Amino acid sequence: MKKFFNIFVISFALVFSTSTFANKIGVIYDSGGKFDKSFNELAYNTAVRVQDELGWDMIEFEAANNTQIEQGMRKVADRGATLVVAMGFAQADAVAAVAPDYPDTNFVAVDVCWVDDPAGNIYQACYLEHEGSFLVGVIAAMASKTGTIGFVGGMDIPLIRKFQGGYEQGALYANPDIKILANMTGTTPEAWNNPTKGAELTKAQIDGGADVVYQAAGGTGIGVLQAAADAGIMGIGVDTNQNWMHPGSMLTSMLKRLDLTIFEQAEKTAAGTFEPGINILGLAQGMVGYATEDGMVTDEMAAAADAAAAGIIDGSITVADWSQE
Repeated sequence: MKKFFNIFVISFALVFSTSTFANKIGVIYDSGGKFDKSFNELAYNTAVRVQDELGWDMIEFEAANNTQIEQGMRKVADRGATLVVAMGFAQADAVAAVAPDYPDTNFVAVDVCWVDDPAGNIYQACYLEHEGSFLVGVIAAMASKTGTIGFVGGMDIPLIRKFQGGYEQGALYANPDIKILANMTGTTPEAWNNPTKGAELTKAQIDGGADVVYQAAGGTGIGVLQAAADAGIMGIGVDTNQNWMHPGSMLTSMLKRLDLTIFEQAEKTAAGTFEPGINILGLAQGMVGYATEDGMVTDEMAAAADAAAAGIIDGSITVADWSQE
């Protein structure tokens, strides 16, 4: 009986240790929704990879509105998250308020690179989206048969103007005579999750002659790409490779490798080598780019885009950041 009791105690201790002390990744999703097939879903899929490959547990929080973000972040930290991933610029204030109260927890703030970090536990990641967008702009201009292309953004904010600006500059670099139609979906967070409005804007651009449309609109972009596919024109996805969504009508997708950022910081957290700080991530760091798998990029388009990428990296091509204008 004593031997059985000892085995029971040891077994209980092992179970308790596994469930209580395992590393945990906590993800606080942006207002576009967890399954937006883009920005948030890329973070979710990366957290699943952290679970599968590193053996971590996962905690998630999806706010109904931005006023809930700080409370949700604290709940995730209180539940023992080893690494908290804050998705989007709207979470900057919450990260700044919460991180100092949890000095033993590491934070990754995506699209945030300006908050004070007195506890030294925030990895702030900002991406040069205009560089990656320049490349898909080059591809769009080369693919267009009508000489008119379109852009649909989500919420009208400086971050999304970076996407638009890079795209327009790349298109004009490839074809100075290209015509570009551009619309933003709205001025509130609801603009990230309105696929119906995204489809309406896309149809209007198609009526204006656009035969390629690039979306940078979160969940709204689902409607943009669907409308493009329905009309038989080409769509361009964003953040993750969305080419699989509409095979035969997806030209390419602009890649923003926040998945690499999150996974790398999880690995470093586990190894005890996490390094806080502000990180500006672009083509030179391999953190933006374009997708070819399941897309319609020809060898000629790829060669032109790759040459442009090399020019941006070596400084011979300058891409203006429209978020600063």
